[in-house]
Amino acid sequence: MSHQIPATAKTPALIIYLLDVSGSMDEMLDGERRIDHVNKALNGVLTQMVFRSTKGVVVSPRYRIALIAYSDAPIDLLGGVHGVDVIAQRGSPTLKPLRLTDTYAAFVKARDLLRQELPAMQGCPAPLVCHMTDGQYSGHDPEPVAQEIMAMQNNDGNVLLQNIYVGSGLTRDPIGDPTQWRGLSHESETANAYAARLFRMSSALPESYASMMADEGYSVEAGSRMLYPAESGQLVQLAFSVSGATMTT
Repeated sequence: MSHQIPATAKTPALIIYLLDVSGSMDEMLDGERRIDHVNKALNGVLTQMVFRSTKGVVVSPRYRIALIAYSDAPIDLLGGVHGVDVIAQRGSPTLKPLRLTDTYAAFVKARDLLRQELPAMQGCPAPLVCHMTDGQYSGHDPEPVAQEIMAMQNNDGNVLLQNIYVGSGLTRDPIGDPTQWRGLSHESETANAYAARLFRMSSALPESYASMMADEGYSVEAGSRMLYPAESGQLVQLAFSVSGATMTT
């Protein structure tokens, strides 16, 4: 069974965040700017990773993180991949809205980073790429590169690709209580062609991730797509929690 290797100091999990900081992230959601919800949720999941990696006063590098913000070009916020112990010292960066939405360039950046990292990760959890956006891309179609990413693998399984859409109108039916939502299992549950594209660009949620999310009080099902319509602050929190749901020991 794939996606069963836990994150440890010797077998750290790699998580690459691709974060859309286009100008529309300045728009309001649940009484706050979209970018403010994302900043809080990102800080929350990184804090949770630090907590899971701490024994006594020592933070072990169980997670390795890359943070790539993008608008008209990708911006490496950390200057490479760093252990969560380094993140604990630095703190989470604050994102600020910029201009366009070149999702293709961001996915190419993630693919190239994975090509560098995967050869040394055969005993580690399969990497996860967490892509957050709030609207249509500009420029080239990112789906072919997304499919390349999902075809990459190590001995734990294929690279996982998660998409978080901050805004409304992604699903045919409204999402009620986020803790009871089971996730999206069929493309027919999406509301439009762009949502269907994101569905195809999203991995199936592994059983191990679903189990970790159940421990957090959520009901997303194994096999549902890792596509999260974050149309409220609570759903933004849910979506980012999934990105940190690699098993640990």
